[in-house]
Amino acid sequence: MNMKVLIAAVLLVAAAAIGISSFRQSITPYISFHEARRSPGLVQVNGVLADRNYVLKRDEQFLEFKLKDSHDEIMPVVYRGVIPGNFDQATSVVAIGRYRTDHFEAEQLLVKCPSKYQAAAEKGKMAS
Repeated sequence: MNMKVLIAAVLLVAAAAIGISSFRQSITPYISFHEARRSPGLVQVNGVLADRNYVLKRDEQFLEFKLKDSHDEIMPVVYRGVIPGNFDQATSVVAIGRYRTDHFEAEQLLVKCPSKYQAAAEKGKMAS
């Protein structure tokens, strides 16, 4: 076999292995609240707002709320960063971060809100 082809093949395999390893490290899995409490790494949890009694300090970029999962388990969440403008309309919330002693420390929040198209469709149903 030609030496250049052999070296190219080895480099290609090494690059693929590094790419796969980096990809696996960057994946943040969805896990249950129970698993999040035991996990040392970065994870994603999702749920709905347990209640509307949350602490929001926009000027300090601070948000504290309770998230409820599909098993009605509740987890306190603290987030420091840019507060999503539509947080109060959220139908579900994804928090990405780590569990600390008594709360989930979110590094990123993703909120799902009712779609304007969904609202338009519901208005259309009412008009019929």
